[in-house]
Amino acid sequence: MDCLLEIEGLETSHLGPVDLCVQPGELVQITGASGSGKSLLLRAIADLDPNRGRVRLDDQARDDLAPTDWRRKVAYVPAETAWWALQVAEHFPAGWVRGEVQGWLARFSLPEESLQWDIERLSSGERQRLGLLRAFLNHPRVLLLDEPTANLDLENTRRIERAVRGYLAEEAAGALWVSHDTLQRQRLGGRILEIRAGKLDS
Repeated sequence: MDCLLEIEGLETSHLGPVDLCVQPGELVQITGASGSGKSLLLRAIADLDPNRGRVRLDDQARDDLAPTDWRRKVAYVPAETAWWALQVAEHFPAGWVRGEVQGWLARFSLPEESLQWDIERLSSGERQRLGLLRAFLNHPRVLLLDEPTANLDLENTRRIERAVRGYLAEEAAGALWVSHDTLQRQRLGGRILEIRAGKLDS
């Protein structure tokens, strides 16, 4: 079995050890009770919190890459994304292509003028969709999605589900998706793994 993302013995002070193989094009759902460690797992894989263990992407060790390069390739998208500049477009990676952005805006049902919007005027749902767009523009190999539709209505939730599924198929990328929504889990399909007592169980 070819692993796009390979995790062996990943541990934090509250989680693990975790072993996991995510294949190209695969979406793996992560469930568990509140406080079980779902976000901690994603943050550990992204190397945002102290952790130990072996993590590889396309057979390249995480430790062989600069942290910023790793996080571009393995993109953690929290439910509440961070914004630091005045306008939306100021948060996009250098060299972003307008045509590509327009395509994502259409898929997310956002107007092109949203690129010039001030961050303070965005609704929580707009912030969530634009945060996902920002991640996609780095062309990540793996998406770490922490309740990426928590602030969206059903119509926009389904838009995001289709967009992520499409991206995984088009780019042979992988995703870990944390969700509390039973109906969403049924729509997304694929493997569903649960965190219990700090361990990841199928």
